[in-house]
Amino acid sequence: MNLIDKVRQGDRLTQADGEALYDLDLMTLGELADAIRRDKYGTKTYFNINRHINPTNVCADTCKFCAYSASRKNPHQYTMTPDEVAAIAVEAHERGAKEVHIVSAHNPTGGVEWYMDAFAKVRAALPEIHIKAMTAAEVDYLSRTYGLSYDEVLDRMIESGVDSMPGGGAEIFDEKVREYLCKGKVTSDQWIDIHRKWHQRGRQSNATMLFGHVETRAHRVDHMLRLRALQDETGGFNAFIPLVYQKENNFLRVTEFPTGQEILKTYAISRILLDNIPHIKAYWASATIGLALIAQEFGCDDMDGTIEKESIQSAAGAESASGMDMESFVALIKNAGFTPVERDSLYRELKDDFYHRTNK
Repeated sequence: MNLIDKVRQGDRLTQADGEALYDLDLMTLGELADAIRRDKYGTKTYFNINRHINPTNVCADTCKFCAYSASRKNPHQYTMTPDEVAAIAVEAHERGAKEVHIVSAHNPTGGVEWYMDAFAKVRAALPEIHIKAMTAAEVDYLSRTYGLSYDEVLDRMIESGVDSMPGGGAEIFDEKVREYLCKGKVTSDQWIDIHRKWHQRGRQSNATMLFGHVETRAHRVDHMLRLRALQDETGGFNAFIPLVYQKENNFLRVTEFPTGQEILKTYAISRILLDNIPHIKAYWASATIGLALIAQEFGCDDMDGTIEKESIQSAAGAESASGMDMESFVALIKNAGFTPVERDSLYRELKDDFYHRTNK
């Protein structure tokens, strides 16, 4: 049986199959991924109204691809207080945000309490808002710095009001690539173990992959298949997010960057390979809004959200620093031929007045 027939029949693909998918022409690959996407979701494109909050850029670790950390090229250090984090969340909620996405650098001065107090103050001020916070890399940093087990850190997160985890820190799972990119940071096995433990607590998380730098296609496929194996075990991932590497203001010194076709192929292959992860997100802050919209025809069904303010991708050159207003977001999705569906953080569809007005 040839590869295309295996995909159409829904057969589970191997590492070799995944690598061979890259050899298909773009339109064939897009048609295969789009058929899976439309079978699951029709023309729906999901988004949420969210606010990204990055409470500090002071980081104890040094990753070659990072342009955000103040310990590297950025001389402008800042660290918010937990009260300041909560105040930003309250203001965003007043403008309609239903989720706050809180991701920090690895703050070497605040201790565990700085992180947990921020979550607790947001929760106290906004009992109804969804708190997505703490990458596996942050969990690992707190664990190894303060002598806590992963279980203890995760339990503290839940006690402090965290609802779900983002997928950051995954980068590329291949150990040799990882050693070059982010030596000393959470390992691939540790990242997987942390998410496994989070899922065992009945909680959901996202999964990511940073691509377009020094990794090979084989590394990307391997990364996806490791996620697929964990999802078989726990079922706790609600979305996979292929993050496009941003090239400015970092120390990776990449000279050859993926073309738009290569990026779209990677989106499509992720939809085909990850048969057990419900959603594939084209995160517009790293892919650009235009490519994220095109990606909705190459297997993706989500674009993240309005964001309001974004610091990590934009520090490396992405045009996402000020987010996007909801009306523009909805209009772009509709103009691309898709049905905009506002969702909550766990992909439950929301049918509020705005949704009805814009979809009559």
